[in-house]
Amino acid sequence: MQLIHQTVAQLAERNQPLPLCTYIYDLSHLRARVRAIKAQLPANCELFYATKANPDRKILAALADVVDGFEVASGGELDHVTSTLPNVPVIFGGPGKLRHELQSALDHSVELIHVESLHELKQLQALAAQSGHHQDILLRMNIALDDTPLTRLAMAGRPTPFGLDEQHLPEAMQVLSDCRNLTLRGFHFHLMSHQCDADKHIQLIRVCIQRYKAWMDTYQLEVNHLNVGGGFGIDYSPTAAHFHWETFCQKLRDLINEEDFTAHTLRFESGRYITATCGYYAAEVIDIKQNFGEYFAICRGGTHHFRTPAAQNHNHPFTVIAGRNRQRESEIEGENVTMVGQLCTPKDVFAKQQCIEKIAIGDYVVFSLAGAYAWNISHQNFLMHEPPGFEYVESGRQ
Repeated sequence: MQLIHQTVAQLAERNQPLPLCTYIYDLSHLRARVRAIKAQLPANCELFYATKANPDRKILAALADVVDGFEVASGGELDHVTSTLPNVPVIFGGPGKLRHELQSALDHSVELIHVESLHELKQLQALAAQSGHHQDILLRMNIALDDTPLTRLAMAGRPTPFGLDEQHLPEAMQVLSDCRNLTLRGFHFHLMSHQCDADKHIQLIRVCIQRYKAWMDTYQLEVNHLNVGGGFGIDYSPTAAHFHWETFCQKLRDLINEEDFTAHTLRFESGRYITATCGYYAAEVIDIKQNFGEYFAICRGGTHHFRTPAAQNHNHPFTVIAGRNRQRESEIEGENVTMVGQLCTPKDVFAKQQCIEKIAIGDYVVFSLAGAYAWNISHQNFLMHEPPGFEYVESGRQ
């Protein structure tokens, strides 16, 4: 955090006389983190980055040499990634793909398209035949999970817009038997997110592998790709009990051997777990007030810049840095304070009633874990405030 604190001080001085409001991304930390994640994966596993978590061009460039490729979930993301990094492997998923987006994926020769429905399958075949393309695909499946526990954000195991219901798989296989321009390479499952329990995630992957193998036998398939999505959780609470990657990889290696799955590619597409820890949102305290007996610190910016705490409904972790020109007469000590932004809505809250040792107007509040689902999911034009700044640092941790 020392580098981040130094960067905040430098940016605040540079930003005078305006109060500071900026994102800071530590790119060397990002690369080091991904290298460590990949180093522990079994040999037949691949790690793709889910672009939706943070599509910042410098984030993508920093990841280009350390991930196996990029997952996109819209035509816009496809154009963004391919224009930023023209030669990287790309896979294309997501529901409701438009005809021109599917055509763009064909024209870009993406590695795989994750097909979400029978309609999409038929439409893709028609486009590929018309344009003379050949395309490899995975079928995304929504399966019953029985005793497998769900997280608070589940995309399968219950009615959702995602993937094919297993009862429609025979029809999909019949359609594929007539598709001369499409080749089925395997299956895609992205069943849930916010998973912080490594054992439960291993249980989920076991279900996916066994279902994949059963379909291979039932339909006499020669496939070699199983994509199990991401879902590895980041814990935004003070305990910070993040997903335990080392334990997961050890048990994943055992699972692959038990299921005799070494000859198949097992692919992950992770977003939040990759980039969350590299990002910080720093906002200067511009007012402190007491209302109905509670203290509020109003920060430059708000959830229109940094929507993560509102979207996840949590108190986001932060530290307070003393500002060089802090107004000592406004200082409060040892009080519970709610951290808010400048928006005209009571929902503009970063953290509620958090005990703070000292805080004053002119101090800086630095929110950690701001590298994923933050700026890019925020309602950026609400009230037409200025956007935050963006700073990229290299901590030296490669």
